Amino acid sequence: MWLLIAFIAVPLIEIGLFIQVGGLIGLWPTLAIVLLTAMIGHAMMRKQGGQVLQKLQRAMAGDGNPAEHMVHGAMILFAGALLLTPGFFTDATGFLLLIPQVRMAAFDWARRNVKMQGVYMNMGGSGMGGGPAGHRRGPQRSDTIDGEFTEIDPDELPPRPGDTPSGWTRK
Repeated sequence: MWLLIAFIAVPLIEIGLFIQVGGLIGLWPTLAIVLLTAMIGHAMMRKQGGQVLQKLQRAMAGDGNPAEHMVHGAMILFAGALLLTPGFFTDATGFLLLIPQVRMAAFDWARRNVKMQGVYMNMGGSGMGGGPAGHRRGPQRSDTIDGEFTEIDPDELPPRPGDTPSGWTRK
């Protein structure tokens, strides 16, 4: 329901702001501001995205929790999408998300208010079994199948029935 309201409200806000700003400063300055904010936002997004990527790589190497850096990266990506979308409201929201303190406050709010749910998959064994989402309860068992094989050269295979040269293929 909130998403529907946002999809209706945001374009209406943008249209209203375009009319107001365009009426005050004119068409061309309004369009120039929109293009300028997109270019500045793109540059800021690239710089901050690279910094967050380096922090994420360090965290993945064992220097901390990568979840926070992943969320910051996602917010920077979302900010970039907002900044590339023409409009004053989306630009203001995008620039706010490029402020690290605002991202941290949003991350803290989400951590307190969003309920996370994990999915566990059984990567060993026989696939889905046991409990919810493939998480097996109780002692683990191995479902290894022993076997032998012989490698056969495809050129030495006996002809199959109906495999006669058609004249279109070469041997």
